[in-house]
Amino acid sequence: MNTPELKTERLILRKFTKEDIEALYLLLRDEEVNRFLPWFPLKSMEEAKAFYEDRISAEYKKDSAYYYAVCLKEDNYPIGYIKTDTDDSFDFGYALRREYWHRGIVTEAGRAVVEQLKKDSVPYITATHDVSNPRSGGVMRNLGMKYQYSYEEQWQPKNFLVTFRMYQLNLDGCEDRVYRKYWKLYDRHFIESDV
Repeated sequence: MNTPELKTERLILRKFTKEDIEALYLLLRDEEVNRFLPWFPLKSMEEAKAFYEDRISAEYKKDSAYYYAVCLKEDNYPIGYIKTDTDDSFDFGYALRREYWHRGIVTEAGRAVVEQLKKDSVPYITATHDVSNPRSGGVMRNLGMKYQYSYEEQWQPKNFLVTFRMYQLNLDGCEDRVYRKYWKLYDRHFIESDV
């Protein structure tokens, strides 16, 4: 399984382990952190363990996986995650504990992951953010991602209507490629002129 450890000036990006369940719980129980994530906040350590087993550990069973614990070098304790799916979306996502927001940590981690994806010949990445979470779009732009289009989705499991902005970064030089799956999947889609 291919999940190489990455290091930056401040960070270690590594695989999650069973010893990180508490760190996952601290991250994923926070309602503000989870407001824009595609699941409900965790309510117990048991739910954190299940999240690790069902989502993260399952990723590591694939031939290649890009699901990283974001850790500060000083203690190697996870304060967030950053990941890229290996399906045709190559969806790029991240979350960080609230007390570490606004320090450029996700951008720093994201640059390291993007470099690894280029080395591994991943052709592109996509990422989406809720229009109500423009700071996430800022991270995407900081990584060189370009806005492509917006679409409305009845978001599950939270079951409310969200307008998402879809960004993309082509890593293989094919600048004209646009991932159109969400455009085709959702009836209400459009290009915003002021993004």
